[in-house]
Amino acid sequence: MADKDTLVDHLERQGISRRTFLKFCSLTASSLALPTVAARAIAQTLSTTPRPTVIWLSGQECTGCTETVLRSFEPTIESLILSEISLDYHNTLMAPSGAAAEASRLQAITQGGHVVVVDGSIPLNDDGAWSIIGGRSALDVVQESVAGAGLIIAIGNCAAFGGIPKADPNPSAARSVDDLIQAGQLITSAPLVNVPGCPPIPEVMTGVVVHFLTFGLPSLDSLKRPTAFYGRTVHETCTRLPAFNAGFFATSFDDDAARQGACLINLGCRGTVTFNACTTVKWNGGTSFPMLSGHGCLGCSEPDFWDRVSTVTGEKGFYAPVFKV
Repeated sequence: MADKDTLVDHLERQGISRRTFLKFCSLTASSLALPTVAARAIAQTLSTTPRPTVIWLSGQECTGCTETVLRSFEPTIESLILSEISLDYHNTLMAPSGAAAEASRLQAITQGGHVVVVDGSIPLNDDGAWSIIGGRSALDVVQESVAGAGLIIAIGNCAAFGGIPKADPNPSAARSVDDLIQAGQLITSAPLVNVPGCPPIPEVMTGVVVHFLTFGLPSLDSLKRPTAFYGRTVHETCTRLPAFNAGFFATSFDDDAARQGACLINLGCRGTVTFNACTTVKWNGGTSFPMLSGHGCLGCSEPDFWDRVSTVTGEKGFYAPVFKV
C-alpha cells in the first residue's frame, strides 16, 4: 500500500500520453468551476501523489449509483478505477467474494487516509438486519471502515439524506450518513461530502476526489454538497428558462407547447427548488438532461424529495407552484 504508484505512472503503462492526461486535468478544473491555472496544480498533484485507496460500501440501495458511475463519460469507469483511484473494495464490481472480499477491505484500511464512499442509507431497526454485509450490519461495517479515513463521500440521495428507504413510513429506520454522525451513532473525524441525486451525476464524485487531493476539501453548502456542482438551481440554467420568463407553460407532457420547449413547472417540475448540475454537466456524455428530453425535475438532489407534497395535486411525489398559461 505504501509504495502505490501515481496516476501518471499508471497511465504511462497503459500507453496514455501526457497530452491526454493534461486534457483530463483541464476538463476536471472546468467542471469544478476553477480557473484554468488550476489545471496545472491538478496535474502536478496527480503526478506525484499515490493514487488514493477507495472503499465503496453499499447499504440500502438499488445499485443505481453504481450503474451511473459505469456510464460516466469523462472520466470513463475504466480510468476511474484503473487510473485515478485504487478501488480496493466494491461488492458489486470486485472479483473476490466472501471472506476474500472482506479481507480486501480490511487490508485497504490498514494505512489510513483512504476514501470511503457510502452508497445507500443505513438502517437501524432490527439490529440493522435490513442491510447485512458479510454477516454484519451495514452500520458496523461502515463504522469500521471510516476509522482513520481521510474523506467520506455519501453518494446518492439515500446515503446523503436517507432517500427512498427513509420515506414515510420508514419501516427500517433508515438514516443518512450525516444523520448518524450528528447523532453520535457513527464516530469519525473524517470530513463528509454529500453527492446527492437519484442517481447522482457520475462526474461529480471524481471531481470531489481530485479537488480533495489537490486543494483539500471543496467548498460546501449548508447540506455539505460541493458548491461547484450544487451551487445553482436546475431552473437557473434550464433550456426551458426563456419559456418560463415568457409565461409559456405546458399543460400536459404530450401537448404542442411541451414539444416546443414550454416550461414544465405546472407539470410538477421541481427545478426552481433543486440545486444540481444536471443542466450543465448533463448525462450520457453530455447528451441530455430530464427537462431537455421532456420530463420535469424530480428534485432528487434535495432532502426528503419523495415525501414532498404537491401544490398541484395535493399528493406526495411532486412539488410545484401553479402558473397561469
